[in-house]
Amino acid sequence: MPFLDWVNKPQATRSAQEVPYHLLRQVGAHGDVDGPYADNLLVQGDNLLALKALLPFYRGQVKCIFIDPPYNTQSAFEHYDDRLEHSQWLSMMYPRLVLLRELLAENGSIWVTLDDNEAHYCKVLMDEVFGRQNFVANVVWEKSDSPKMDSRYFSSRHDHLLVFCKSLSNLMLSKLVTEAQEHYRKTDNLGRRYYTKPLRAMGSGEDTRAARPSLYFDLIAPDGTMVLPVKPDGTDGRWRWSEEKVKKELQRIEWVQGKSGWTPYYRIYEDLTSGRPPETIWPHTEVGSNRTSKAEVKKLFGDDSAFSTPKPEAVISRVLEIATNPNDLVLDSFLGSGTTAAVAHKMGRRYIGIEMGEHAQTHCLPRLQKVLEGEQGGISAQVGWQGGGGFRFCKVGSAVFDAFGAIHPDVKFNALAAYLWHFETGTPGKARYDKPRLGTHQGTAYYLLFNGILGDRRPEGGNVLTLAVLQMIEEAMPHDGPKLIYGETTSLGPARLARLGIRFKQIPYDLPLR
Repeated sequence: MPFLDWVNKPQATRSAQEVPYHLLRQVGAHGDVDGPYADNLLVQGDNLLALKALLPFYRGQVKCIFIDPPYNTQSAFEHYDDRLEHSQWLSMMYPRLVLLRELLAENGSIWVTLDDNEAHYCKVLMDEVFGRQNFVANVVWEKSDSPKMDSRYFSSRHDHLLVFCKSLSNLMLSKLVTEAQEHYRKTDNLGRRYYTKPLRAMGSGEDTRAARPSLYFDLIAPDGTMVLPVKPDGTDGRWRWSEEKVKKELQRIEWVQGKSGWTPYYRIYEDLTSGRPPETIWPHTEVGSNRTSKAEVKKLFGDDSAFSTPKPEAVISRVLEIATNPNDLVLDSFLGSGTTAAVAHKMGRRYIGIEMGEHAQTHCLPRLQKVLEGEQGGISAQVGWQGGGGFRFCKVGSAVFDAFGAIHPDVKFNALAAYLWHFETGTPGKARYDKPRLGTHQGTAYYLLFNGILGDRRPEGGNVLTLAVLQMIEEAMPHDGPKLIYGETTSLGPARLARLGIRFKQIPYDLPLR
C-alpha cells in the first residue's frame, strides 16, 4: 500500500505517543448529570491533549466519531486558523486520527467531512491509520443549493464525508427509516422503536367470541381489575393472542386507562433489517445545505455570531441514524458551534464534544443550555424534542506530571488510578475509583497506594507498602494470584515481595510519563 510522505512526518507519527497526559477539570454541571447523562461532556482545550486525557476512561468505547476539521482552504476564518501550510495540516491531523482510532469501538465508525482541498490526501492518511481495508464509503453532501455565479472555473456544490471503521468485519450500521416506518414513534428503555395496536381483535367477521372461544379470557389490569375483550356494542369479542402467548409476551403489553376503563395494547417493534441502505449522495433537499445551517445558527446566536461553514443538524442526524443507536457514545473533537453535541443530545445519544477556542463558552455552552431548555430549531420537531437531560463542562487542566517527572499536586487518586489501569491493561478505567484495588486483569490484581487512600494524610499524599498495609489489603480485598502494587515506597525487601507474588512499582519513578 502506498504511503503519504511530507515534511516532519516522523515527528507527526510520534506525537500521539509523546503528548503528555493531562487532567480534565470540571468547571460546571448543567441540568441532570447523573444516570444516562453522566458521560455527556463539553471540553474546552487543545483537542490533542483532550483526546489523550480521555483515553484512560473511553478507549474503545466510542461508537461514532464525527469531525469537521479545518478545510485548509487558505482563507481566514474568525474561529479557526484555516491557512495552514499543507504539510502542517497533515501533521496536525495525523496524531489526532491515531488517538481517535484508539477511542473508537470495534464496531464503530469515524466520519470526516472535508472539501477537495484536503479530502483526497486525508483519504490516504486514513488508509494508513485505519487500514485501507477499513474504508467504508465516500459520501458526497450537496452543501450548496445554487451555483456561485462568480466562480472562476467550477462552482463547487459538494463536500466529502470520508467514512472509515476500526474493523470492517465488526462494523454495525443501520438502514435508513422509510416513510412506511415513520409510525414507529415510541421508544422503549432499550432504545427500540415501536408502535402499539389494541390487543382485542377488530375489523373482521372473526373478531367474536363465537368464532374463537379459546381467545376469550380475563386479563388483569394494573389496578387489579379483570378485563374481558368486550366490543363497543357490548357483545363478546376476543383477544388477538392466546393465554400462553400473553404470558410469554407480557413485556410487550401496555395498558391505557380511558373513560370506559382499561384497554390493553401490544407493541410492534421496528424490524431493523428493513428500511433502505444509506446511499453515498446526500442531496440538500433531504439533509439541508449551508444556507440551512447558517439559518439555524443565526436563529440561535444572532447575526454577529454565525459561523461561516456550519453543518445542518439534519446532516449530523443522518450520520447518527446510520452509525448509532440510542445511548451510544458520540465524539466530535472539532465541535465548532456545537452542532454534533446538540443533535446527539436530542437523539438520546451520549456525547463528548471538544472545542479549543473561546466559543466553547460563547457558542457551544449556551447552545447546549438551549437544548436542555427544549429549543425547537434544527431536528427538534422531527425527533419530538422537548428538553431535559444534562452535561458537564470541563477544561483541559494540568499535566499529570511536571517537567521533572513529579506528579502534579492537582492529581487526585481517581485520575491517577484510571491512568495507571489504562497504561497497565490497555483497557479503559472505571468512572470512579475509591479503593486501593483497581481491578483484576488476566489474573493479576492491580493496586494503588496514593493520596491518602488508606488514611495516610502526610503532605506527600502517598502511602507506603508495609507488612501491616499488605495485611489490610489482603483482608479487605483478597486475591489469590499475582499482584502489582504502585506506592510511594515499600519496607518489604525484593525477596519477600517475590515470595508473595508481588511486583512493586514506586511513585513517581516507575510511572510512565507518556
